[in-house]
Amino acid sequence: MSEYLLEAKNLSRVFPAAGKKTVQAVSDVSIGVREGETLGLVGESGCGKSTLGRLMIRLLKPTAGDVLFRGKNITAMGEKEFAPFRREMQLVFQDPYASLDPRMSVRDLIAEPIETWRLCENRQAVTGRVQELLHAVGVPEEFLYRYPHQFSGGQRQRIGIARAIAAEPSFIVCDEPVSALDVSVQNQILNLLKELKSSRKLTYLFISHDLSVVRYLSDRVCVMFLGKVCEIGPTEEVYNHPRHPYTRFLLDAVPQPDPRLRGKEIRLLRGDPPSPANPPSGCRFRTRCPFAKACCSEQEPPLRELDGVQAACHFAEELKSI
Repeated sequence: MSEYLLEAKNLSRVFPAAGKKTVQAVSDVSIGVREGETLGLVGESGCGKSTLGRLMIRLLKPTAGDVLFRGKNITAMGEKEFAPFRREMQLVFQDPYASLDPRMSVRDLIAEPIETWRLCENRQAVTGRVQELLHAVGVPEEFLYRYPHQFSGGQRQRIGIARAIAAEPSFIVCDEPVSALDVSVQNQILNLLKELKSSRKLTYLFISHDLSVVRYLSDRVCVMFLGKVCEIGPTEEVYNHPRHPYTRFLLDAVPQPDPRLRGKEIRLLRGDPPSPANPPSGCRFRTRCPFAKACCSEQEPPLRELDGVQAACHFAEELKSI
């Protein structure tokens, strides 16, 4: 029996581009999410985070590789066989303004998954269940028949979360759920997600480019660059002792409120990000890495474990001591 609730094995996704070119959005990624944990997924825009999240819940079909849910290969299943698993996996979207149908009331938006999976006996019971969910996410029940345009961004995201948990899932992909919100509202939504995870025994894949947010919410963190996993391990270990140069640069870019650190030199990445349509040979990060050597262009570094953290770098041992 696998130690993971949801596991990706050698997962890849290639998209067609202009002409005969292709874009490798996700390339040979193998990661797992343990039941009851939050796995943070971080990296620059365009590194493949959202694509990987959608592949893992079968909203996108992989070009290669498999996804296992509770040890069963859901990639190979037909739609009828996969249907019961669909209820177990839900998604909270990034944009609370675009993710809710403006023609539907709050009641109908949240009721839709309940009615789809026939979780209540009749319409009255469905409405009662919707009211319970609104209460759980902190939206007043008297707003039941209002429409999305009548709510703020934070309230809309709460409604989106209520819709996601309405089907009583076990796994939720949170695709940058707070990036479009004000900072004060972000904190409220993060605390809500944390509370729901505990009370409803949920498992999260939390996608974000904000490392501070990921550190607050995640048990483990996975760092991606250009469709590949650079580093993965327990959150505090990765943040305090990063093994991969890319992780170091990401952490250096996080603003520090400590006045003692003002004036500290910030190490910036050199050069421009390589194109996913034409990734560098060997290590994909080598064209921007100050530690790169000849072997980095010749051989792609595999993910190797070092004191409980996996890093895809030829010099992970040396960098740990720097």
